[in-house]
Amino acid sequence: MAKADKNAVKLIANNKKAYHDYFIEEKFEAGISLVGTEVKSMRMGKCSIKESFITITNRELIITNMHVSPYEKGNIFNRDPLRPRKLLMHKYEINKMLGKVTQKGYTIVPLQVYLKGSLVKVEVGLARGKKLYDKREVIAKNDQKREAERDFKIRNLS
Repeated sequence: MAKADKNAVKLIANNKKAYHDYFIEEKFEAGISLVGTEVKSMRMGKCSIKESFITITNRELIITNMHVSPYEKGNIFNRDPLRPRKLLMHKYEINKMLGKVTQKGYTIVPLQVYLKGSLVKVEVGLARGKKLYDKREVIAKNDQKREAERDFKIRNLS
């Protein structure tokens, strides 16, 4: 039997909305404090971070509104699917984030949840909010880029 690769990464949940609503300045990797049935549910891919957000309370990162579906065979051991969970990071990284968040316009958002080897990790982004005109600008650039790629493809096929 071959052992699972310790650096193998399997994506569980992705937060595409975060890239639409925020400029991601910096990314960090954090562990997450879970109970056994939550880990089993995550391995099956039953997790959502669409409406979740991260706060700093007592110098600890807490992820709120992250939905982990109850494990089918977990019965009495299942916890509340929306309970707040503690993120595990080094103190200097938390202090760095705290310094930025106290500045106007910065927030901390979860970007993705994934399995790294046997551990569940959360990619956390230090983000600055986009204004409506910024969002329109990005959409216009993407449309322009898509149009250019389409024209390039047509020219090369002829």
